Amino acid sequence: MPRFMGFVRMEEGIGVPPQSLFDAMDVFIGERAANGSFLDGGGLFGTEDAVNFVVRRGEITRVDGPYAEGKEVVGGWSLMEYASLEEAVADQQLFAELHAKHWPEVTVVSTLRQVSEGPDAPGD
Repeated sequence: MPRFMGFVRMEEGIGVPPQSLFDAMDVFIGERAANGSFLDGGGLFGTEDAVNFVVRRGEITRVDGPYAEGKEVVGGWSLMEYASLEEAVADQQLFAELHAKHWPEVTVVSTLRQVSEGPDAPGD
């Protein structure tokens, strides 16, 4: 079955999500863990302790956070498995709807990407 990565991006420093979102996420993730579609995931701390290694023209530069130029940061991730792309997309939309309902005052980008199992394109 195809695996997918989900990412949640948002503006850094917007505060802690409301408890109702945490509660709804517990139910949402619990249901998907029980049916086997949620494999792993979690939230991420801010970029204050993040470390990037930038490779440019064969040279490596270390850049430590926080990043003044960063407008959006990845705040959470998940690894999921679904029978089809359509099923994964539908579930990711439900996930986004949780954020719209429980934290409507912020802008959240919920991204879904299929995990590559080799050189073939998705669905091959």
